[in-house]
Formats: sequence, structure tokens, C-alpha cells
Amino acid sequence: MGFYLAIKEVWRNRGRFLLISMVIALITTLVLFIAALAEGLAQANREYLSKVNADLFVYQKDVDTLIPTSRIGRSKINDILRVEGVQEVGALGFATGTLIVPDGKPTINVSLIGVEPNSPGMPPVLSGRSINTNKGNEVVIESRTASRYGIQIGNEINIKTIQGTKEKYFTLQVVGLTDGQQYSFAPSMFIPFKTWDQIRPQAVRAGTPVELISNIIAVKLKNPEETKIAAERILNQVDGIEVVDKKNAIEAIPGYKVQQSTFNTQQFFTLLIGVLVIGGFFQIQLLQKVPLIGVLKAIGASNFIIAISVIAQIIVVTTFGVFLGSLITFLLSVALPAGIPIVFNGSSVLVAIAALLAIGPLGGLVSVRVAIGVEPLIALGLSS
Repeated sequence: MGFYLAIKEVWRNRGRFLLISMVIALITTLVLFIAALAEGLAQANREYLSKVNADLFVYQKDVDTLIPTSRIGRSKINDILRVEGVQEVGALGFATGTLIVPDGKPTINVSLIGVEPNSPGMPPVLSGRSINTNKGNEVVIESRTASRYGIQIGNEINIKTIQGTKEKYFTLQVVGLTDGQQYSFAPSMFIPFKTWDQIRPQAVRAGTPVELISNIIAVKLKNPEETKIAAERILNQVDGIEVVDKKNAIEAIPGYKVQQSTFNTQQFFTLLIGVLVIGGFFQIQLLQKVPLIGVLKAIGASNFIIAISVIAQIIVVTTFGVFLGSLITFLLSVALPAGIPIVFNGSSVLVAIAALLAIGPLGGLVSVRVAIGVEPLIALGLSS
């Protein structure tokens, strides 16, 4: 009976309820886009590290686990390999450069990542071959970048970096393509480590360095479930380092945690605004029909039926609004340019939709309380 009353009222006043459904749809679109933008930017920042086939990352001590400031000598690799439980290690170097795109197209910034063949840090290759040398003018690039700029396996590409105070150009041959591996908001290019050490941006070299320097070392364990134990062993046996797992390494990326906190705060306040808007609308709607509720109670309607009617009305209107907003979001996402970092993650979308469906009943709790508190005689103006 309560559900029937709710549907009848919504249908008779469909223009009014459609308006609030549109407001809910706009709130839904905003929440979903904030969630998708947060995921897209996070992925553009962490994608490579999240996919690295390693369990631990070794940094220089006292650098707050910041990759750009960490410097680890090559000699540490053998020390780490001797630690019990360690299976493989690989030096990783990070730098930025500029890809000179053919046909006069605008240049793009890229992440230059120095890797060692058959070591942790080298991503799997989808087509072509992997890097098989520590020094060679070859590169593995993302398939998305290759597709966007018409680069094929066997092509030569030009990378520009700053050496001292001058721009220098280096020619590398594309030997393989990998999947999405963005790092620091830029597509990644994987280069043999010694070649990377030569082309990375740097001051003018003053003689041959004593040993190669990497930013971090990726460590793969024999038993991935023993990360804490293995980290303690490495710290005890190797001096001047810090060891973190993959989760903490990602959170230590500059700006990552602050960025995600900002988007989470925006989502929270958007949902809070939704609760206030929906609650305010249904409160006003209820105050306008207090006499009708008085009549229903006077002819025998119980508080339970009245409450069910109000709750059902809120759920129907909210569900329609969320569905409409989700549809609008999907259509807009299809129309957006490819360069916008919007990524709809299944779990985050479901959580956002569940939260949006919950804000209707939450916002309408006050209305339910007012509805069941209506006194028939007072509502009809018959009280003395």
C-alpha cells in the first residue's frame, strides 16, 4: 500500500520529481567523473611501478623514499643478491626526455627508464623482442604511444635530452612493444641500462665514473609472502639503504597521496551536498502535503504505511536520478578526447554508485521522521 501511494504521487507530480532526479543525475555525473579522473591521474603516475615484477624496492637511505633523489651504486646489487630469500634483482634508472615525433608533429615528454635484460623492472613484451643487452641503441616503448604516433617495430626514433647546457639527440631503434607503462604522467621508454646512463639528462661528464649509479633496485623474492622478513634481512646485511614494498613505493611517488586525498575530499563534499539537496527537497515536499498525511492517518493509515510511502518515493526518485546520471557519464566518456586521463575502474564506480544510492534515504530520514510525527487533528486544523 505504501509503495502504491509513492508511485501514484510521483506519477501525478512527475514534472517536480523529474527536476530533482535531474539534480541527482548531475551530482552522479560529477561524482563519477571525479572518481574516474582520480583513477586516471593515479594510473598515469603509478602504472609502471604497479606492474613491476618485483616485491621490494631498495632506495638510498635518508631520501624519504623519493626516486628522483635516490642514488644507489652498482656494488649494492651483489650485496642484496647474497641475502637469503632474494631471487632476482634489477637496477632501475629514471629520467625524462623528449620524443621527437616525425612529420613535424609536436614533441612529447617521455619517461626514460633504464633497465637490465631479464631482470625485475623489464616489462613483458607484447610484440617484437625484449631488451637483451645492457648497452645498445635499442628501446621498448608502449603500444599506445606507438599506435598514436605511427611508430612500428624496426623504426628509429630520436630522443632529446640536456647534456650540460646543450641539447643532444640520440637515435634508438624500436625492438619491442609493451602494454601501458606510464610513469610520472608520461609514456615510458625502456632502454638498456648503460645506454640510459649515457643519454639521461646530466652535467658534462668529467671522466669515467667509478661505478654505475641507479635510482632504485627492484627485488624479486623466492617467497613473495615474506616481504617483511626479507626487508629486515636486506636492511641488516646491506648498509646505507631503505627497503619498502610496492604499496609504499607507489604512495611515495611525489604528489601521489596529496592528489588522491584531494579527489577523495571532493567526492566526500559532493556526496554531502547531495544529501543536503535531496533532504531539503523532500522536506519541502513533505511540508506541502502535511494535510494529506493527516487525512490518511484519519482514515486509518498507520505510521508504518506512511513511512514506507516516503522511503519508497525517495528510493524511486534517487534510483532514477543515479541511472540517468550514469548514462550521461557513459555517453560523455565516449565523446571525450583520448588524451584526457579518465579511467572508469569497476570497483570504484560500484562504490560511487552505491554511495549515491544511499544518499537518497539518508537525506530523506528527516522527512520520514516528520511524516510519522504528523497528528491528524492538527494537520486538518481541527485541534482546539
